[in-house]
Amino acid sequence: MLGGSMRRLPLLTTALLLAFLPPAATSAAVTLTAAQLQRVGMRIWQNECAGTMAGLTSWNKGEDFASLGIGHFIWYPAGKRGPFEESFPPLVTHLEAAGVKMPAWTRGPCPWTDRAAFEADAKGARQVQLRTILSQTVPQQTGFILQRLERALPRMLELTKQKKRVQAYFDALCKTPEGAFCLIDYVNFKGEGTAPAERYQGQGWGLLQVLEGMTEPTPAGFAASAKAVLSRRVANAPPARQETRWLKGWHNRCDGYLRKL
Repeated sequence: MLGGSMRRLPLLTTALLLAFLPPAATSAAVTLTAAQLQRVGMRIWQNECAGTMAGLTSWNKGEDFASLGIGHFIWYPAGKRGPFEESFPPLVTHLEAAGVKMPAWTRGPCPWTDRAAFEADAKGARQVQLRTILSQTVPQQTGFILQRLERALPRMLELTKQKKRVQAYFDALCKTPEGAFCLIDYVNFKGEGTAPAERYQGQGWGLLQVLEGMTEPTPAGFAASAKAVLSRRVANAPPARQETRWLKGWHNRCDGYLRKL
């Protein structure tokens, strides 16, 4: 059954994925072939959900929001907000614009009030339906993440005091598929680094902070800076959040940036 199983979803065939993609997907700085973009989407799914169907609808311990889709897009219940940008409602809008029929209940706040209610309904009709839709829209979700990266660079350049450095490292990473993957995955993973609310003790942990901390314009340089930024986040985090428990996994994800796409 789709809802409760933790089995891996058989990868969507290349032909099916390519049917949803143009011959090449481009942004102002990133150019990937359709096949490369397919691999990006599958790796993001692996990074966020371990490549499982069940992982497409998650609610992590200690968090006040559901994490949905290949990118674990955030969805807050009514009356709850946190320091992290809500990304599932814009994804719903993006999917509907792409012709995907979304259930009416996906518009508005998350219908589950807390993690316990969400977990109790894991095999319910709504989550089963949502997992099915999300498993069938990997290309569109990947395109949504790429659009986020497109919007990120102007915001980052506006805020940083290291404009030349950030631009140079961004451009250098865009020249290879592996470098582009670093940018696309991390902006989905930890955001742009431009939101004032996404700070601990005044320091952010997004893509901007990683680019500012790089010492060489390579995936290895990106991974090293990302690890340092994430370690600083954990050190600065409120003790009640117990973020140390996530650091090893976050660093492992950064190590994945050294792999070929």
